Amino acid sequence: METRRIGSLEVTIVGLGCNNFGWRLDYDGTLAVVDAALDAGICFFDTADIYGGTKSEEFLGRALDGRRDKVVLATKFGMAVDAERKGAKPDYARRALEDSLRRLRTDHIDLYQLHQPDPETPIADTLATLDEFVRSGKVREIGCSNFSAQQLREARAAAGQGAKFVSVQNEYSLLHREPENEVLAECEREGLAFLPFFPLASGVLTGKYRRGEPLPENTRLAERESMAQRFFSDHNAATVEALAAFAVEHGHTLLDLAFSWLASRPVIASVIAGATSPKQVWTNSNAARWRLGPDDFAEIDRIIEGVPVGR
Repeated sequence: METRRIGSLEVTIVGLGCNNFGWRLDYDGTLAVVDAALDAGICFFDTADIYGGTKSEEFLGRALDGRRDKVVLATKFGMAVDAERKGAKPDYARRALEDSLRRLRTDHIDLYQLHQPDPETPIADTLATLDEFVRSGKVREIGCSNFSAQQLREARAAAGQGAKFVSVQNEYSLLHREPENEVLAECEREGLAFLPFFPLASGVLTGKYRRGEPLPENTRLAERESMAQRFFSDHNAATVEALAAFAVEHGHTLLDLAFSWLASRPVIASVIAGATSPKQVWTNSNAARWRLGPDDFAEIDRIIEGVPVGR
């Protein structure tokens, strides 16, 4: 599988998002997905302390026991685990790191990411602490998530001679293109890797949801009405139908298009998608091989722009 860089790290163009672990998957289900990912050649695993109420890290650590050296391991901190464990103040960052290391059963984290900006803590204070982690060897590279272009610039200036963010993980997909306004250009200028979350728009870009039909049982949107309202609006459903037709015309699936549209952009280091079964892992691992050209991108833009907003 093709690999790209996140700072000094080499990662596969398709990664595994671990947000289902401890929530929609128990430990045995987690182990099956991790095994399939490693068998498929995926080496980049992305989790967070809040996923599954901390069980994602616990399950992932158990599943990787004895083969930690086969993966590039990324996790995040900063969102609220509970009323006490949250934010980016130095003291809490130190606690969060030690908690994640323990749950993940490892002595270092390859990519440690601030999950969201903390308006109550100067970014310089957080970065100084993250620099401690890098110098201690407990963290190899640092990244951030849910940062604007302006916040990226502020963080770069505040880092001084210390460790700097090498990546930003924001929402990006065919149905959510906000990073194109500023963040992608900032990444290209500064050599930052971009990691898209929700690359499949919470499953809508897999094609399993169809207009006029009930939401499939045991799917994320069926379990969370608020997510269904957000991701599977009438407009998005119409857009998905048009994109699926484009993919079929080119001998591919909608899933191939969703992955490959992202992977065709050099600034994107890895397309991180979750999976709840080995079959999904294998499908995802093969989905980023279609290299889209300028004409394809232009046609996709025309398709998306041509769907009436009111639909």
